[in-house]
Amino acid sequence: MIAMSVPPVVAPAQAEAADLVGRWEGALNVGGTSLPLVIRVEAGGQVFMDSPAQNARGIPVTELSETGGVVRFTVPVAHGRFEGARSADGQTWTGAWSQGAASLPLILTRAATGAEPAGPARPQTPIPPFPYPAEDVTFRNEGAGITLAGILTLPEGDGPFPAVVLLTGSGAQDRDETIFDHKPFAVWADALTRRGVAVLRYDDRGVGGSGGGTTEDTSADFAADAAAAIAFLRTRSEIDPARIGLMGHSEGGMTAPLAVSEGAPAAFVVMIAGQAVSGADIITEQAARLAEASGAAPDQVAEARRVQGEVMAAVVRNKDDGAAAARDAEAVLIAAGQSPAQAQAGLRLLSSPWYRWFAAHDPAPALAGLHVPLLAIYGGKDLQVPADQNAEALARIQPMAEIVVLPGLNHLMQTAGTGLPGEYGTITESLAPEAISTVTDWVVRVTGARP
Repeated sequence: MIAMSVPPVVAPAQAEAADLVGRWEGALNVGGTSLPLVIRVEAGGQVFMDSPAQNARGIPVTELSETGGVVRFTVPVAHGRFEGARSADGQTWTGAWSQGAASLPLILTRAATGAEPAGPARPQTPIPPFPYPAEDVTFRNEGAGITLAGILTLPEGDGPFPAVVLLTGSGAQDRDETIFDHKPFAVWADALTRRGVAVLRYDDRGVGGSGGGTTEDTSADFAADAAAAIAFLRTRSEIDPARIGLMGHSEGGMTAPLAVSEGAPAAFVVMIAGQAVSGADIITEQAARLAEASGAAPDQVAEARRVQGEVMAAVVRNKDDGAAAARDAEAVLIAAGQSPAQAQAGLRLLSSPWYRWFAAHDPAPALAGLHVPLLAIYGGKDLQVPADQNAEALARIQPMAEIVVLPGLNHLMQTAGTGLPGEYGTITESLAPEAISTVTDWVVRVTGARP
């Protein structure tokens, strides 16, 4: 996911206590309506929230901890946080759900073993056995002093094969770029590997089997990880070192050209909903597009664009000073009518090193400097990286790029109704077939892969 005017999807929390593992169920009373919530703490350490009434599942949870009998966790995409006391028998968390300036009572109780219902249908998620080898691998980013973990899938037959490294969108994500039970990177890997292209996909820093992951990390650090991934593939006898490319979604679509500009020897680049304008411009336009698609009146849309633009200007002006960015952004929000509590809710994100770097970064120089084949695909209903804004900018910056706009697709490359993020979890499709064929056909053509 690309950075939004609300916090982006981030890494699932790593459970700090093994006895928190399980399924915890409760309900919020919102205006007299019961809204069931489920917190799933998995044995592998990942934590997710489900909202069954909204058909939303797999929402990442962060910062799960228990200290002194008090359980805490955060759900960044919802601006939400829970804090509650754990009962003596360990089976109940009694506390409050805070979201913005609101706070509602919430009691979460451990469900009986085996009580978890089946998740929403995700028919495109590949299920083993596969007609090709899939190997768990690790590789080092020596400059950062970290080890990253992932999966390398290799086509059947004799190599050396062309290969592609998959780069996730914003927020630390797992190797499958899992969101709402969709696993788009698993789908991409399966489609490409079946067409004769090896695929490396890996957990982002601090997720799953990968080390590192700090609040200081920026897209420049992730570009270094991409370069390390290429370096690793060049050591594998099954891979042709002259035919390794980078393929990134959302922020990853910006990270790929950045890595090449900094020396990563990629033979080609694929941008899926990748930005071609600055982060500040992206986030400002997101605010307006999301408001409009949600039914806001034209004057409200204009106001959303104005306020978000002023907030972004404050962040960019203070790109090297987090405290100053927070101070100036807060002043803009309060002047726009938000209460101090509302304004404070997003300041931690706005002032973070990642956000300040992202807002200030202009991808144009890296894109203009590309001298390898470039494919960029956009969804016509993408409200997070709008096609008209970014495809047109990319065409001016890099006239040699092959640019495809697919009508009716959202930011995740799903066939969508409105394009709003609230639909992502309700759509059965993980990737539209036309997106898959557009990308795989192009990669096979430019690499000479043998299916």
